[in-house]
Amino acid sequence: MSFRRKLLLVFSVSVALSVAAVAWLVQEVTRKAFEETENQRTSQLVGQFQREFNRQGEEVTRRVENIAASETVNRMGAALNGTSADSAEYFDLARSLAESHQLDFLELLDSRGMIVSSAQWAAKFGYPEPAFQILSPSAQQPAFLKLEQLQDSTALGLFTVRTSAGREHPVYVVGGRRLDKTFLSTLNVAPEMRVLLYQNRGETFSADLLVNASASSRDARAAEKLAPLVDAVRRSNQEMSTPVRWSSDRADEEIFHAIPLRGLGENRPLLGILLIGQSRRNYVQLSRRIKDAALLAGAGGIVLALFLSGWAAARVTRPIEELAGAAQSVAAGSWDTRVQVNGHDEVSQLANSFNQMTTELLAQKERLVQAERVAAWRELARRLAHELKNPLFPLQLTVENLIRARTQSPEQFEEVFRESSQTLLSELANLKGIIGRFSEFSKMPQPQLQRVNVNQVLRGVVQLFQAQLNVPGKPAIECRSETDESLGTIAADPELLHRAISNLVLNAMDAMPQGGKLTLLSRREPQKVVIEVADTGTGLTPEECARIFTPYYTNKQHGSGLGLAIVQSVVSDHGGTITVRSQPGKGTAFVIELPERPELLAEIAESRAQHAGEPVRN
Repeated sequence: MSFRRKLLLVFSVSVALSVAAVAWLVQEVTRKAFEETENQRTSQLVGQFQREFNRQGEEVTRRVENIAASETVNRMGAALNGTSADSAEYFDLARSLAESHQLDFLELLDSRGMIVSSAQWAAKFGYPEPAFQILSPSAQQPAFLKLEQLQDSTALGLFTVRTSAGREHPVYVVGGRRLDKTFLSTLNVAPEMRVLLYQNRGETFSADLLVNASASSRDARAAEKLAPLVDAVRRSNQEMSTPVRWSSDRADEEIFHAIPLRGLGENRPLLGILLIGQSRRNYVQLSRRIKDAALLAGAGGIVLALFLSGWAAARVTRPIEELAGAAQSVAAGSWDTRVQVNGHDEVSQLANSFNQMTTELLAQKERLVQAERVAAWRELARRLAHELKNPLFPLQLTVENLIRARTQSPEQFEEVFRESSQTLLSELANLKGIIGRFSEFSKMPQPQLQRVNVNQVLRGVVQLFQAQLNVPGKPAIECRSETDESLGTIAADPELLHRAISNLVLNAMDAMPQGGKLTLLSRREPQKVVIEVADTGTGLTPEECARIFTPYYTNKQHGSGLGLAIVQSVVSDHGGTITVRSQPGKGTAFVIELPERPELLAEIAESRAQHAGEPVRN
């Protein structure tokens, strides 16, 4: 991955993470703010419910007290005097008193708890009140909650108990009002909130027991959705909250707070459940707006990151790319390459250091070239002196013998002259051969590049030496070829390449006097072709490997020392490299790496087309 893409990725991820973090933080702050607002509104509505409960309780208490203090009730108490023998005449009294005092419930009980008159269910006349043991001690207490049994249903109401003035046989007046839609409608409920009341009767949840101040189409679904919450409160008898989703849309969701309503008695039975629902539509819509804004900001940030990364990458990578290009030029041999230095930042310092490095490299190269040139001349002079010394010494002796024969024995001069002439001619021929080898090495021809198939060259070399590998009477040498048939053609001189590989094969054969294995292989690597010639011969020491390509260096008894130098010269003229790896006793491998150079192949094809008079095809 390029630096530009990495920079873009870093910018994009940074922007995305920043936007996501801000969006999450805003979401959390918004959620907590909405939850705090919901709790405050719930608390306010519960407080309002309690105040309304107390207000209406006081009003019910006042009306019941007026009934208990009325002359009619006192006369009834005096007439009954602790019995119910003549109570039939009071059968409709509770109904008329309830209507006149605007009460929904009213029952008159004697001192024994028998119902003398009932406004809500007249047929209860003469029956005992089941809750008399709980109601009688509450004669002076404030209003309380009570689940009243009606003829065909039940009703949750706000009740008060008061007694008449008679102390020995008082009349108990139990009156109250319903907790129904009318009561709930008196509450000041916010538009996004609503209040429901569930009457706790029976073992299972029933939609008929749910009272809603504002009937709507959603109320029909409320029974099914609210059942789990009601059942949970009935089991735990504690306040609970839970979200209720009416549809797949999160905006159509409400948070319901369930508050248990208890009655009188030691166990304080659960008589009802106050359900306060708050719509989350505003929160969900705001949350969606935050997400949309985050996505929009993220998209804008990424676009901005594209421009910023492009600008930053251009500002940072352009000098680096120039440095990389200059480094490649230096690697290609252009030692005097320089890069322009702009500014005083780190990249400029790097460019300045690069220029200093190339200057020093160029100076070191020149010194190295001079040193190598001097060393080469010294080595050439040494080798030339060594090569010429051998034939010159016989020449000197031959001339001295001629002079001695001329002066001392004229009669034998002719015979000595003939022998000396043959010696002189032989040594002169030797000198001529030495000079010829020097001349041959100094006049290595330049490669005539053309399309060459490396595998065909290898097969030609193997075929050339096939007879020498299996000479009768000598240890056989096994030859194995491993060629990569996917290799294409390269730009090379086939004759020079054949000569170089032949020299390597000859060296390998000389290194295996006891026989062995010779391996020739070819393979493709990125932008180059590799040729390897390996043997299982005597091997070379590290010192010999370091000097193996030096002209006139040889470890053979009759070697000229020019074979591997010629191979290196051919490979170098082709723009390639040759290396050697060897271990004493384990064999030697020479590795040639030649560049493919497709641009030269294109030039060769163009040149052939021009010479043939044909158009060049791309």
